Amino acid sequence: MIEAALPFPAINPVLVQLGPVALHWYALAYVAGIALAFFGIVRALRQKRLWAAPPFNGRPPATEDQFYDLMFWAAIGVLLGGRLGWALFYGVILCSVTPEAAGMCQDLPGRFLSQPWSIIAEWNGFVPQLRGMSFHGGLIGVIVAVWLFCRRQKLPLLPVADLIAVFAPIGLFFGRLANFVNGELWGRVTDAPWGVVFCSPYLPGVCPAGSLPRHPSQLYEAALEGVVLFVILQIGFRVFHLHRRPGLLAAIFFAGYGLFRFLVEFFREPDAPFLGFLTMGMALSLLTWAAAALLLRAALAQKPA
Repeated sequence: MIEAALPFPAINPVLVQLGPVALHWYALAYVAGIALAFFGIVRALRQKRLWAAPPFNGRPPATEDQFYDLMFWAAIGVLLGGRLGWALFYGVILCSVTPEAAGMCQDLPGRFLSQPWSIIAEWNGFVPQLRGMSFHGGLIGVIVAVWLFCRRQKLPLLPVADLIAVFAPIGLFFGRLANFVNGELWGRVTDAPWGVVFCSPYLPGVCPAGSLPRHPSQLYEAALEGVVLFVILQIGFRVFHLHRRPGLLAAIFFAGYGLFRFLVEFFREPDAPFLGFLTMGMALSLLTWAAAALLLRAALAQKPA
């Protein structure tokens, strides 16, 4: 057996246990990601120099109070979208294409018909294959929530989307760190010196990914989708003022996330074969590129400020 150069850290996935109620790092990552992203948005709204030039002319796309309200809508969107997206993309589509997928597609998607409550029962610990959240589903949920909110509040959709996109990588960063702490979504087997054996320090002898070192693909995603994408978007926002072409920063976010996710899929262990060499993550990244193309077209169709 190859020895991992980096031991899996002894971090309990449960932060606090109060009787039957447990607070997981994963849940805290969602809260921290959303809260810090909207804190960054509010700070940006207060920087008048960012909104001095056309098309804003001193007026940000929304007020602080409106963004605080939008934070609640976005949280609901990411939770419902993430869960429903997992049920659709993985539980239905993937398990229909490759029903033999070990450990995940047992009784799926049939179980969703016989036990429809399991579609939203992410907490369903006694049926491990039903647990999961999809980033792409969460992204769709946020898009729907932002569109509905902007329509209700009569706000300009693309400038609001740009501002959310600039800070969205914060949530991605914390989410991928939580995946690593949970010992899930691990990478493919590797002989790299930074390979990790994903054995639980709290369940001796339990190695859900096997005994061989694997790429810590969660950390790759945290670095690329979280840190690198955040830096790119902040430079575009604060240095090149790309928000003056509404939709352009959102397009960069979609394109960047799709690129980084597609690349990391070569190191991440797929849930099951999908279409040839394409994993489900790669296939969904194609959709993010399509969305980026539509946003880019909308942004470039406008006259530069």
